[in-house]
Amino acid sequence: MQTWRPYTLWYPGLVGLAGAALAGGSPPVALLLVAWGAPTLGWVAGHYLGDWFDRELDAIAKPQRPIPQGRLSPASAVAAGVACALAAAVVAALANWRAVLLVALAVLGIVAYSRVFKGRGLSGNVVRGTLTALTVVFGAMAVRPGEGPPGRALVFAAVFLAHDTASNLVGTLRDVDGDRAGGYRTLPVARGLAVAGRTAAGLYAAAILLAFGGAARVPAHPWETVALLGCAAAAGVAAFGPVLRGGERLSAGAALRAHEVLVGERLVLAAAVLAGGRGLGWALVLLVPLLAASVLTQRAMRARHESPGADAGPAPAPVSDPRRPAGRPEQVRTAPHAEPHH
Repeated sequence: MQTWRPYTLWYPGLVGLAGAALAGGSPPVALLLVAWGAPTLGWVAGHYLGDWFDRELDAIAKPQRPIPQGRLSPASAVAAGVACALAAAVVAALANWRAVLLVALAVLGIVAYSRVFKGRGLSGNVVRGTLTALTVVFGAMAVRPGEGPPGRALVFAAVFLAHDTASNLVGTLRDVDGDRAGGYRTLPVARGLAVAGRTAAGLYAAAILLAFGGAARVPAHPWETVALLGCAAAAGVAAFGPVLRGGERLSAGAALRAHEVLVGERLVLAAAVLAGGRGLGWALVLLVPLLAASVLTQRAMRARHESPGADAGPAPAPVSDPRRPAGRPEQVRTAPHAEPHH
């Protein structure tokens, strides 16, 4: 459950349904389940594989996590991640064989982010945002067997690209000390907290403005979309205000709280797009319980999982690697690879 991060687990499926709503029409429930289920499986796969890539950095910065503590073996994490990715591909193939290509791209993106781009400044955040953009397109294709996505789905894919690039960048603000110790050149490590915070705020503002502009293109209910977009924007202001005021003196705790707000805000954003195709009532039926679940699980689990050095049980055990000869100490890897800042 810690590896799944249940406070973020509802987001990819809701984005997939938002993409399905942008396709218009009244697709059967089975295709809507594909639009929800495949992105959710891919999200969980990303957590397992990301934690495997990040295991040595976590041993330094977050030793309370399952792999550094020995509560989840590296081999089990890889096996679970691969199994979830394959399951996502199978589910996608049941609806639209073309959508399997998007699943493959997403898996490649997860590996590229974790192994190459995460520690290389803004490019890593953009790769992370691209994964959510692909989810919007996937949702639209899942309910259109044999067809590609409509143009309006591409507009909102750009919205989520900018939004999740910003959100992921805020996530890096809380991990500066650990990333620096592990040799990761994230934007706040390379350019400072103030520059990274302003960059994230600019990307977020661009995403919200583009979303308001794209509201006119939703299939049926533009004003319902605008109403929920206003709620999302208000939450975004609440999140980014402390980030911008904190500048270089922003604390890790304040950055974590800002990201916690964005974790809830992005559910509202996805629901706003969903409302444009299905109506406000349909969107609220999903949003209210999912938002409540996210808030409650964040309060119960997140600080313990994300905060460096949080107490999670017995003393950490060293991470073993079957490829390392016996008796040789584990070395800190400095190549950029890590788990997504969800």
